[in-house]
Amino acid sequence: MGNKSNVNIGARLDRLPQSKWHIKMWLVTAFALLVCWSNGIGGAVQNILLNEIHWLEPGTTLLAMWGTTYTAGQLFGALIGGPIGDKIGRKKSIMLYEIIHIIAMLGGAFSPNVYVLYVFRLLQGLALGALLVVLFAGFTEYVPGKNRGTWSSRTSFIGNWAHPICNGIALLIVSTGVSFAVNWRIQFMIPSILSIIACIFIQTKFPESPRWLESQGRYEEADAIMTKIEQEIEKSTGKPLPPIEVKEAKPVKKLSYKALFKGKLLRRTIVGSLVLIGMNTIQYTLMNWMPSMLKSMGFDTSQSQFMTMFGLFGAPFGILIASLIMDKIPRRVMGVALLAGMAGLGIATGLLAPTLGMTGIIVMTFLLNTVIYMYVCYASAVYVPEMWPTSAKLSGSGFCNAMGRVSNIFFPFLVTYVAASIGAPAVFILIAIVAVIIAVSIIFLGVETRGESVEDIGNVD
Repeated sequence: MGNKSNVNIGARLDRLPQSKWHIKMWLVTAFALLVCWSNGIGGAVQNILLNEIHWLEPGTTLLAMWGTTYTAGQLFGALIGGPIGDKIGRKKSIMLYEIIHIIAMLGGAFSPNVYVLYVFRLLQGLALGALLVVLFAGFTEYVPGKNRGTWSSRTSFIGNWAHPICNGIALLIVSTGVSFAVNWRIQFMIPSILSIIACIFIQTKFPESPRWLESQGRYEEADAIMTKIEQEIEKSTGKPLPPIEVKEAKPVKKLSYKALFKGKLLRRTIVGSLVLIGMNTIQYTLMNWMPSMLKSMGFDTSQSQFMTMFGLFGAPFGILIASLIMDKIPRRVMGVALLAGMAGLGIATGLLAPTLGMTGIIVMTFLLNTVIYMYVCYASAVYVPEMWPTSAKLSGSGFCNAMGRVSNIFFPFLVTYVAASIGAPAVFILIAIVAVIIAVSIIFLGVETRGESVEDIGNVD
């Protein structure tokens, strides 16, 4: 085997029947995503630091930096985490970023003051930004092209329960009567412990990607892991595996980071960045500005929070729908359709909101959140992660994720200006404009990936 130059990993993986092995890989990945919620507890911890123990004070730069510090960390994590993952492999990079994230979470829990906490807050964002890239993009290498979108959507569905779960835990901690000085520290420690469990699963159950090994010229290792996977699936199904569809062997190229910015990959870099910029800006606006926008329409704080909460039930519903239809619709068609749906609902909500009343606004925001989170699943878990050659998969996905984070730094200023100068309903119109711009980019620059093998998607000659 020492003279092997190709072990046909892609064809061997793509012909595998759905099995317990695929379910195991999905559950490990989804659990790791579910429990890395340093972003999910940000609001609850900030509330305690601001209103209970007064490490933060209203109107101060330090308070404003709470979210910005974390976002900056995520930006650089996505930017550098991808290339590192393409260099050292999927399993090693997941473990590396998990360990950094755990250390940062524990460091935050034991911080003696807010300045030390901010250092760990930056490190938390950096580790999570890198971890999300490798978990979403790396997972696409383990599942067949024919149902890759369905598996990735299921992963997103589980992972997106992190926010409601960690906020529920925060409420539970409050009900126990624990002092606020200890409360927020516990909130950091719980996901740290759960992430340690995730690391154990990854170390024992998660093999290195044979596709990545093949792309690095490590053919014997790739073949050994692939053979073990095939034997495990044959044993669990009790049936011989389908024959391998032998294709003309194509050399698996090692691509440098610079390859993302020239030729065919440049188009993917542009459209992938725009797709995630659209996701981040639209999702951010609805998640963070909805209560204040409703309040500006005349609803009191209690009413606006109530309406926002019920509107957000559209999030898991949307991801569930996406997981059921993801592999039934071409990727470009689905992206454009979802963006058109967001634009239409955004315009309708903006124009009709003042006359709808509470029930009408809840229905409209539920529908809008449903379509937005279908798009979140499509963009972050499926389309952008799968559009890259194996040797540049994490680099490409990481760069696009970083561009999406950059938009989160600047877009809030535009939202604030629009809301103040034109009015809250105009923010929904702004969402529609962003959606239309991204839809046009997909039409003219997008690449079709549904049902295609990783190897065919990565053929950029």
